[in-house]
Amino acid sequence: MTASPPTPPGPDDGISRRGLLGLAAVGGAGLVVGGAAGGALAASVAGAASGSGSTTRYDFYGGHQAGITTPAQDRLHFAAFDLADGATRDELASLLADWTDAAARMTQGLEVGETGAVDGSPYAPPEDTGEALGLPPSGLTITFGFGPTLFETAEGVDRFGLADRRPPALEPLPRFTGDALDPARSGGDLCVQACADDPQVAVHAIRNLSRIAFGRASLRWSQLGFGRTSSTSTSQVTPRNLFGFKDGTANLKAEEPAEVAEHVWVSSEQGPDWMVGGSYLVARRIRMIIESWDRVQLAEQEDLVGRTKGEGGPLSGGTEFAPIDLDATDADGTPAIAADAHVRLAHPDVNGGIRLLRRGYNFVDGNDELGRLDAGLFFLSFQNDPARFVTVQRSLARDGLNEYLRHVGSAVFAIPAGVPEGGSIGDALLA
Repeated sequence: MTASPPTPPGPDDGISRRGLLGLAAVGGAGLVVGGAAGGALAASVAGAASGSGSTTRYDFYGGHQAGITTPAQDRLHFAAFDLADGATRDELASLLADWTDAAARMTQGLEVGETGAVDGSPYAPPEDTGEALGLPPSGLTITFGFGPTLFETAEGVDRFGLADRRPPALEPLPRFTGDALDPARSGGDLCVQACADDPQVAVHAIRNLSRIAFGRASLRWSQLGFGRTSSTSTSQVTPRNLFGFKDGTANLKAEEPAEVAEHVWVSSEQGPDWMVGGSYLVARRIRMIIESWDRVQLAEQEDLVGRTKGEGGPLSGGTEFAPIDLDATDADGTPAIAADAHVRLAHPDVNGGIRLLRRGYNFVDGNDELGRLDAGLFFLSFQNDPARFVTVQRSLARDGLNEYLRHVGSAVFAIPAGVPEGGSIGDALLA
């Protein structure tokens, strides 16, 4: 998908009071540059240095859905939905069509519906909830996906006549070592990923799509995220996760179209036809045991990760982007990167060359009943076969970091290709 060129600032553009509040909340987030799926990058726009996203716009329509190779925005609102009991195939089609229309408008900074939040009848609910009035598009992308249960329930019921259109690759993820999954934070018939550089813009998107779904689908679970934990473009600096380490240094980038085609997009050989040009999304809610981690010595933290905490360079030597040498040894002959170090076990050389496109986010959801932070990483990865994620995750069963991690939520979704203007995200599936 190609991004629209940034719109020149108008009289109402620039940094609003809301944008300034958002900037203060994120502690001065770094520059986010406009970009595009497929590797084409738009120039940075006025106000982008504030982290507010300003007037950056991404087209909803196109060959691939936005929000995959788009330069990762700073904020996330992710939601999974279940179709209502007794919902029909026609109701599913109408919901996806209504969502498509609303998403296409919101990503351009427009209100939902023709009358929006304030121009409709005073005796009827507004078409738009209104909390994004006066806010710029802020680089909003909205990405839709279909879960395994949309095609067939766990009980084997084909509610919508879609069982024969289910991709063979779309299977519930297996249970992994150390999983402590909460069913209330896992699965779902449909998913929506809303990313933006203003949290209120992302929340507005999910709120309005939830309202539109009323009577046809209901929210199953959702997750707010802040401070992206990976970069998907060379225009972005590498961010840090809540353990304080740079995350996503070796992530796939939009400027690597051949690599993205090999690892992310579903090819015609992989199919089915309606998924060609799409991808598969894995979502994992990973709670970090922050209080225990904060008592670990710096040298041990670096050994567990396999990188220095400051520069982010691999312990095999060099600066952040230096190639990782898995065979390097210290003066005493011990491996420079430990056998249970995260970067070793996640490295493509250990996993048959597999690379994942990650778009994770930090989260802090208050504290638990013991007063510990309910915080961690909301892991999102795109790949052209979920089996690739399974391979890497099984490799990470030996990861020394697991002592400080708990996987508490999990889901997998088929992400269809983008759609042409005037189409619906459900057209290819339901044809």
